[in-house]
Amino acid sequence: MDIFIQQLVNGVVLGSIYALVALGYTMVYGILGLINFAHGDLVMVGALSALALLKVCLAVGLGLPASLALATLGAVLLCGGLGVLIERVAYRPLRSAPKLAPLITAIGVSILIEYGAAMIWSKQYLALPPVIQSTTWQLAGAAITDLQVAIVVMASVLMAGLLWLIRATPLGVAMRATEQNAEVAGLMGIDTHRVIAITFLIGSGLAALAGIMVLLYYGVAHYFMGFMLGLKAFTAAVLGGIGSVPGAMLGGLLLGLIESLGAGYVGELTGGVFGSNYRDVFAFIVLILVLVLRPAGLLGTASGERA
Repeated sequence: MDIFIQQLVNGVVLGSIYALVALGYTMVYGILGLINFAHGDLVMVGALSALALLKVCLAVGLGLPASLALATLGAVLLCGGLGVLIERVAYRPLRSAPKLAPLITAIGVSILIEYGAAMIWSKQYLALPPVIQSTTWQLAGAAITDLQVAIVVMASVLMAGLLWLIRATPLGVAMRATEQNAEVAGLMGIDTHRVIAITFLIGSGLAALAGIMVLLYYGVAHYFMGFMLGLKAFTAAVLGGIGSVPGAMLGGLLLGLIESLGAGYVGELTGGVFGSNYRDVFAFIVLILVLVLRPAGLLGTASGERA
């Protein structure tokens, strides 16, 4: 039972991060029908830029709370601006092109961001300064830290805020109208270019926050860290139903739980031979099963039903 509770806690924390990243995939796909494979790399940019800003703020004598706040703000602004720039330069000119063209462009943008980050921050693993001390509590034999609680609470607040934005604000109405039919939305006075740019801005900002959570949780950042995280978040979006915001949240949480419980119990049964080192396998097994058994995802609808 203690293994189950520990892996459950780990899965919820990991799933909260996956859900935040998956939201960026599903929002862009819902409006443009585009899989933005560069989105995972924005998580990496958020983590590395926040780490660099945090070190600068601490070096000039700012306290830890102020340094964290400024580093978070700077990373969110940088990733938000980068997301808007990517949409404007790489994707907007290809909206009328065949679907394969923006897909290949997204892969190219991903590679460009990764190696641009390697040139700026190097290819080494960069460690978080030991300035954050976590408090650990015991619950039924499982260890829970205040950092884990903070990540889950913050992710929940961000996801609830996004749902409110989409369902209860004029911007949300414009986003849903653009998702249903961009041409008709434009004829009714909605600036679809602006709506799409804001969608990229919001998704990229959430990716930056997810990157900061990963940095704080694992204590390291790397120029290639967004690749696998992005693939898993895409898997979570497909699991929940690509294009569905609640589906991305559900898919992220489920994938985190599947990974943690699968790695924990398989590792226990095999004496550690197949444990956490093989946790990535579970994500892609889930992806294959979903694509075979329910391609629309748990909360998604078939593409033919979209307006």
